[in-house]
Amino acid sequence: MELLSASDGDLEKAAHALAAGALVAFPTETVYGLGADAFNSSALARIFEAKNRPRFDPLIIHIADLASLSRIVDTAALNEIAGKRLSILAEQLWPGPLTLILPKKEEVPDLVTSGLATAAVRFPSHPVAQKLIRLSGCAVAAPSANRFGCLSPTRASHVREQLGEKVDFIIDGGRTQVGIESTVLDLLHDPPRILRPGGTSREAIEKLIGPVEISNSFLDNSHASLLKSGPIPLSQGNETALVSPGQLKSHYAPRTPLILCRREELVSQPEVPGEGRLYFSMPDGSPGGPRQPFPKNSTARTRILSETGDLCEAAANLFDMLHELDSLGLSLIRAEEAPDYGLGEAINDRLRRAEKS
Repeated sequence: MELLSASDGDLEKAAHALAAGALVAFPTETVYGLGADAFNSSALARIFEAKNRPRFDPLIIHIADLASLSRIVDTAALNEIAGKRLSILAEQLWPGPLTLILPKKEEVPDLVTSGLATAAVRFPSHPVAQKLIRLSGCAVAAPSANRFGCLSPTRASHVREQLGEKVDFIIDGGRTQVGIESTVLDLLHDPPRILRPGGTSREAIEKLIGPVEISNSFLDNSHASLLKSGPIPLSQGNETALVSPGQLKSHYAPRTPLILCRREELVSQPEVPGEGRLYFSMPDGSPGGPRQPFPKNSTARTRILSETGDLCEAAANLFDMLHELDSLGLSLIRAEEAPDYGLGEAINDRLRRAEKS
């Protein structure tokens, strides 16, 4: 494994390696991704091996310009409504933390889509990610650069700790800005369906294209309503494949057991030795009502996602602070629920799936 900077020379080195089949971890605005050429099946197989990721869990394909979409997506298969929604979202929310589920072209390897006839595609806004993808000349398949099911990495050091020599290059672009993964939106439903809440809020999407649903299903293979020719079939033998990344019930988990609590539950319980706390905000920092004070015995094992209750700041700090608490050798982490709107939906989604059942 070689650690690289975000300099032009290092990005050129990483891009050439990526095009030759190497695995390159790189920063995006959401979390660090583990990238490989999306059309190189051998390189794709290395992603699954490095992460110990099941092959029924598809990868997100990253592009650096809208023209590249035509290499991946069969836009002719979309009807007028879905096509219009795609145009609006691509124009208004790309580049950014939004992944779209769309019908794929036949040339896209089944390995990257887990045998589905759809592809998950996004256009990241991080300048390092964009430059790496452009220089490589590839569309880049990139799940989060961590061990499967574990906390997502928001720093290069998180990648090195979890994957080490399984990665050829790690580009250190500093801490990521958004801090949680992209929102995944399935455009092949009417209304469109959010399969994973993330860095683009439901409200921002609905402002542009109208109401969307939020899926409560972790295995949803129905794509019937917005294709000209009806449902897209799964490839033979993959009837249980996930439609998109991030749909497993247990995911994004620290090694330390985590329990999600309401604020009043959290502050009413005295801290015990070996227990950590993750609060959403300071006592009066959250909109929506009075806040109870912290226990008097709050310790260095306490983290606060946003002192002012700012959802963007809280989302950016979520995985970073969970990594910090997870490194302290604690027996338990108690985490406070965020307000359940805007990016709070994505924060709570990650915390619920980090809970130990």
